[in-house]
Amino acid sequence: MNRSETREPTTGPMAIARFLALVLLGAAIGGIAALCAVGFVAIVFFLNDTLLISPRSRMMFGHEQWLIAATIAVPTIGGLLAGMLHRWIRERRPHTPADVIAAVQTRAGRLPARAGLLSALSALVSLGSGASVGQYGPLVHLGATLGSLSARLLRLGRSDDNITIACGVAAAIATAFNAPLAGIVFAHEVMLRHYALRAFAPIAAAAIVGHVIATNVLERGALFHVTGSAVPQPWEFAVFLVIGGLGALVAGAYMVAIRHAGRLAARLPLPAVCRPALAGAILGTAALWVPDILGMGQETLRFATIAGAFGTAELVVVLVLKILATALCLGMGFAGGVFSPALVIGTLFGALCGSLVAMVSGAPLDTFIFYAVCGMVAVTAPVIGAPLTSLLIVFELTGSYVLTTAALASVTLASPIAAQLFGRSLFDIQLAARGLDLSAGRSHAVLHAMSINPYLTRECVTLSPQQTIGDAIATLGRAGHAEAYLVSAQARYLGTVTLAELEAMRDTAHASRSLIECTASDRSTLTPDTSVGEAMEQLRHFTGEAIAVVDDPTTRTFLGVVYESSIARAYLQQSDELRREEYGNG
Repeated sequence: MNRSETREPTTGPMAIARFLALVLLGAAIGGIAALCAVGFVAIVFFLNDTLLISPRSRMMFGHEQWLIAATIAVPTIGGLLAGMLHRWIRERRPHTPADVIAAVQTRAGRLPARAGLLSALSALVSLGSGASVGQYGPLVHLGATLGSLSARLLRLGRSDDNITIACGVAAAIATAFNAPLAGIVFAHEVMLRHYALRAFAPIAAAAIVGHVIATNVLERGALFHVTGSAVPQPWEFAVFLVIGGLGALVAGAYMVAIRHAGRLAARLPLPAVCRPALAGAILGTAALWVPDILGMGQETLRFATIAGAFGTAELVVVLVLKILATALCLGMGFAGGVFSPALVIGTLFGALCGSLVAMVSGAPLDTFIFYAVCGMVAVTAPVIGAPLTSLLIVFELTGSYVLTTAALASVTLASPIAAQLFGRSLFDIQLAARGLDLSAGRSHAVLHAMSINPYLTRECVTLSPQQTIGDAIATLGRAGHAEAYLVSAQARYLGTVTLAELEAMRDTAHASRSLIECTASDRSTLTPDTSVGEAMEQLRHFTGEAIAVVDDPTTRTFLGVVYESSIARAYLQQSDELRREEYGNG
């Protein structure tokens, strides 16, 4: 909440009315986000079938030469179109869930609708043309953008804005996976990163409405189905734990590959608009031999859960190429998410583990799907930083408590190991590369996103270097301050003098001496862009009333000061607002 915002009553009939209105708003956002999500996926599937990306359309197409040409041309042209769309986004890149997390965690601003819609359109083009990227990231960002737009149109405060964003996110996940509980937990676990009683009901309403629309009205099917009632042997749970530990390494390799591909793309002597086209051409060429790497890979995921659908060597090849293809597409600028490829990569990894266990044991595994699902969550949970969400997706998709328990064994090691070695999630790694470190907690992120500029003031004592020591002491006495700031005729900051220092100089020298002959303390300075968090860190080694603010450390033009008490008040104000938001009174 901004300082200009008035605090709404937290108890009584008005508070209840506002709460119920927020729940209804959450339900409305959920319905809109669900319709957009289903429409988005339907268009992607239509484009995949029309442009010969989906396995079914490729098998039914009878002209091999045209199929070869389309396999290379479609991703290349799609990459060029996606790159051209990015020119209309201020950052020259598509927005992702990392941008949503940054907006929610820092309370620094709302999601721009223009960038959100262009990012969704770019993702539509990327997915439709067969790029190895995911659909869930764009859906999450689109839902969040709708939620933020609703809050902006209704002129809601920052806390309510975060809730409406979370409503859009929950509806997108609930619609995409037919998993309302997973949508609710994902919004809290990944976006809000705290549990707020006031936020729970609107988010739940959004997820429920999204789920109802996806299942009852539009009859969306589940991601995959599980049949059979096999129960793992006790020793297999130990294997599931091992899969979790190894899955953390696979997830780390996936995240590192994406980061390295992005750095490599930045060094290429190629315009940014052309990079996705190059990635599309490379992807299409590789897909001539391994078409499983094209698109979202949902068919590959489904087949990987069936014992014997892939040979061991095939699993290794598709697994490695899917990691490289996704890293190439995302690093080179295609728009899309990391969630869907992580599901595919994890399922392939789990299926590979199941095949190896079957080879070692010499007996067919009736529990093969357990291995595939354990691999899926062992890779997915560290990538998105949401172990609980991953487990709930498994439970809601399969309805199997035993399978969810097996997945829990893998997540037990996967998420902690990956967090220690690589980071909480790929989103956090991306934000850290942009200068936003969320590892120290939300309050730290908020303070480092706040500028000191609103606390800048000219209510201080400035002295000319030509003034005498006696005049300076008299000026400070009349103003009631204990320190003053030496500013030249050209407005350049020269240093700080204190009343105690001036009194000491008057005792040892003539009071008629000018200040330019004295030595002023050259303390550290701030700039208007300095964050409140950075200013607080400087206060650890600071003694005085205020810190001087200059336009630039080189020119040192004096702009004013920020008082130590103002920085402390800003910290206490933000801490109070975060506490009220997280405990249901914000």
